[in-house]
Amino acid sequence: MFYQTPEHNYQYELNKDLNFSAAHHIPDERAGKCSRIHGHTYHVNITVAGDTLDELGFLVNFSALKGLIMDAFDHRLINDHEAFKDIPPTSETLSKVIYDMVDHFIQTEQPNDLRCLQIILRETPTSYVVYRPKEYR
Repeated sequence: MFYQTPEHNYQYELNKDLNFSAAHHIPDERAGKCSRIHGHTYHVNITVAGDTLDELGFLVNFSALKGLIMDAFDHRLINDHEAFKDIPPTSETLSKVIYDMVDHFIQTEQPNDLRCLQIILRETPTSYVVYRPKEYR
């Protein structure tokens, strides 16, 4: 699936799609039935861009991005993740948490100068969120 990405001047743009299954609940009665524990098969699209490839010819290794997200969320209760200690695990907040994880990974573990441009998180076939840092809006 192709999603719109923000304009940029980087030579390379990498997109990684992945799916994970996880449960969550929004701990507030105002969330209606979403206040009860329930699960989703989430679809995530990660967009990373840069000008320089690493010594293997990768912008970033697809499997490294997949492992980062799958290890944190696949077959887990999202509410238990440390990032959700003080915030509810909505699609909006989860997309920002995933962005922060990817951004931290590429800034600390990658030798080339990369930017995470956006995260698209699909919670259901008809509902999704796009998270972009302000510099790419």
